[in-house]
Amino acid sequence: MNGSILIVDDEQEIRDSLSIILQDEGYDCTTSEDAESALIALEKGSFDIVISDIRMPGIDGIKLLEKTLEIAPQTIVVLITAYASVETAVQALRKGAYDYILKPLDFEEITIRIKNLLKYNQLILENRALNKQIDKNFNFNSIIGNSPVMKNIYKMIKRVSKSNTNILITGPTGTGKELVARAIHSSSNRSNKPFIPINCGAVPESLWESEFFGHKKGAFTGAINNYDGAIKSANKGTLFLDEISEIPENMQVKLLRVIQEKEIKPLGSDSFLKVDIRIVAASNRDLKKRIDEGLFREDLYYRLNIIEIEMPLLSERKEDIPLLINHFIEKYNEELFRNIKIVTNEAMNLLINNEWKGNIRELENCIERAVLLSEGDKITVEDLPASLKGLEKIQPTFPDKLLEALGSYEKYHIEQVLKKTNDNRAQTASILGIDKSTLYRKMQKYSIEVE
Repeated sequence: MNGSILIVDDEQEIRDSLSIILQDEGYDCTTSEDAESALIALEKGSFDIVISDIRMPGIDGIKLLEKTLEIAPQTIVVLITAYASVETAVQALRKGAYDYILKPLDFEEITIRIKNLLKYNQLILENRALNKQIDKNFNFNSIIGNSPVMKNIYKMIKRVSKSNTNILITGPTGTGKELVARAIHSSSNRSNKPFIPINCGAVPESLWESEFFGHKKGAFTGAINNYDGAIKSANKGTLFLDEISEIPENMQVKLLRVIQEKEIKPLGSDSFLKVDIRIVAASNRDLKKRIDEGLFREDLYYRLNIIEIEMPLLSERKEDIPLLINHFIEKYNEELFRNIKIVTNEAMNLLINNEWKGNIRELENCIERAVLLSEGDKITVEDLPASLKGLEKIQPTFPDKLLEALGSYEKYHIEQVLKKTNDNRAQTASILGIDKSTLYRKMQKYSIEVE
């Protein structure tokens, strides 16, 4: 199909005619006789275009336009009117309609307009996706937070990014140190040059010199080609040294020389190469304590720590947790092809009040899991891991006698499904596989009350 279209009109002849014409053009068409049933259809599924009459009994087309854009902001809305007035058209366009068409309908014109609108909308979506990817890769919009401590970090990034000063980013694992490093690079005058990240804790001891300084072909057994190494690769750009505390002492001396002399000598080479790099280092360990223990050079520490940016624990910026949750839901909706729209209040309270010892990384893993496991369009307590602080799976107890136990379980199960659907009795009856009248009788039998 070329696209999905919802046709809304109280006149059956118009609904049927539009549906037949547009289906012949290859579109998937659904019809509704009023705005109320159209809104139900929009809640259940997605449509590329809604074509609606303006004048209808009950909710009119203008109100349907507003509600459609609340439910599905990317949907194209086209309004039909027999009352050809500039005021009506302007009102519709101001409220977000893409177009309007007049009765009597010219079906050939309508098919052309629909085709053009879908092409236009596809270009808009592609442009948004491109801009989103550019934002993600080249600025610090991906650093989420509106708390005072994060606002101070944003200010610091803006202040230091244009300089060539070395930066030390400290903070526990999972707090977003590499994101800040990338933001500093992408906001700097070096943004069009390489950003080379090295995890110092993952480099084997025997490969340190080669990894950092590169080597010439034949410099050692296995050196079958020339290799630039991280420092030369980062020339004119930024070298990000994560877990800087793990660099061996002999390499600390050589890194200090690179900072002072701005040159390197690859393994197997007889000459030095001049390099221009900015170093942004990160550590989740207390470097001053490492200095006291004799494991980290004090002179290197002060060369790296011209400016220090300290990342806070997630528990110290709880007001940012809802923003982070929304960001991760959007991310994993796209990656996992889901359509999660909300988090229930109960689930949100648990997420906000959790300790998050693993910080943002742990929260992200939790939301990825919840998006994947959720059966509907919202994340509930049932979708969260049992290990989450404050979330304990309490097993109900039932009477010993079979008939009494069956009744107790039936009551418990109905209450759980009602809770899952936010007391939506029609949805609860559907999930339970019974009709609404049966559900009402059972609720009365077991004295189950809902708001």
